[in-house]
Amino acid sequence: MKKTIILCFATLFFVQAKPLAKSNGYRGIWYHNEVIDEPYRYKYSGGLGTFPQTHMPTAYYSKEANKTFFCYGGTLMGHNQMMIMISYYDHATGMVPRPRVLIDKKTDDPHETATLTLDDKGFIWIFSNAHGAKRPAFVHKSTKPYSIDEFKLVKEQNFSYMQPWFFPGKGFLLLHTLYSPGRFLFSVNSSDGVDWGPPKPIARFGLGHYSVSWQHDSSVGLAFNYHPDPGGLNARTNLYYMQTQDWGKSWITAAGMAVDTPLLQTHNVAMIHDYQAEGLLVYLKNLEFDEMGRPVILYLTSKGWQPDPAFGPRTWNTAQWNGKTWDIRPVTVSDNNYDFGSLYIESDGTWRIIAPTDPGPEPNVPGGEVVMWTSRDSGKTWLKAKRLTRNSPREHSYVRKPWNAQPDFYAFWADGEALHLSESSLYFTNRNGDHVWRLPEIMTGEFAKPEVAW
Repeated sequence: MKKTIILCFATLFFVQAKPLAKSNGYRGIWYHNEVIDEPYRYKYSGGLGTFPQTHMPTAYYSKEANKTFFCYGGTLMGHNQMMIMISYYDHATGMVPRPRVLIDKKTDDPHETATLTLDDKGFIWIFSNAHGAKRPAFVHKSTKPYSIDEFKLVKEQNFSYMQPWFFPGKGFLLLHTLYSPGRFLFSVNSSDGVDWGPPKPIARFGLGHYSVSWQHDSSVGLAFNYHPDPGGLNARTNLYYMQTQDWGKSWITAAGMAVDTPLLQTHNVAMIHDYQAEGLLVYLKNLEFDEMGRPVILYLTSKGWQPDPAFGPRTWNTAQWNGKTWDIRPVTVSDNNYDFGSLYIESDGTWRIIAPTDPGPEPNVPGGEVVMWTSRDSGKTWLKAKRLTRNSPREHSYVRKPWNAQPDFYAFWADGEALHLSESSLYFTNRNGDHVWRLPEIMTGEFAKPEVAW
């Protein structure tokens, strides 16, 4: 059986290599999850082309190509069915090409959007996720370095929430979730992206976990929460962290203590804070490293999963490892658990958050108006530096950070109405936050300059 599967993958690898279709513009997917009582209608909803937070990286800057490659959950005109779209921003020309349609996922569920990375030869790898154990997931590789024109299917294998990290000279460390039936965390090593080692469980307690990760030099950090039993994902809580410095062979805490994986108990060496004891939920946002190479986690806490002010305050926090302990500090508040933004720690010591923390046209729903926050004292105090969007007709949500983000394409996201099916546009901003650009919704040529929206 094992040999048959390998042969099947090999056939797909060559048969599926073909030029990708081109879309005539940039349009995101609209989605809702779990119908609830009025007036909020859904647990979360909106233009979720850059959802979810557990998919990273979704954009990657290549110095050699001077382009930021990115993927998102897109749609064809008039059809709210999700296509895995690939494109890039050309930093030399300030233009974008027509986005390429990699695959029709045959769903409107943005849990099945993709992540991407580049290897040391410049080939682009796309990991199109499944949502659950019974849905297909796919790995594609570009046929030419730094090109989005043609891809070949390398592998079809179930995985969810894939976070691929590439190490020159070694290969891929693939952090992901398998439903078994809980949502448990695994890692896989692959030297070439084609042959994968066996999945190794990392954390497997309660009913599962959500996680975010980020690479720093030869290390990868992993922050995660857990889903209690009873309660499940709507009771997600607690904050944990561990990291690997040897390509996933072993894991340690921020203090360097060995972690015996898989973690099987709620209280373990990786725990940062017991929020369950305080009756608080934990919604992960982002992970970064400071100038000392120490992890900083961005996350939100609230009193309940329902989108209702009664379950506030919804507090954005950072947890920073100071070399001895974790410093946990508040940043600001917003009005929904699914408000999502990104943390940046820059070479001059500036900490920056770009997130929809201001209310939009529909209060207490996911997303809002995008704000830039800055800190000059390592997260002790924060300044609301700029409001990037104003008087928006739709909610902005899921502001994503590219890997090795460049100043002129620093964050990108989508918009959409929260309470009704709507169109969804895609946007990006620069590090100064002095402009927001809208990616062209309709293109007549092969390339176009994004228009200034704010």
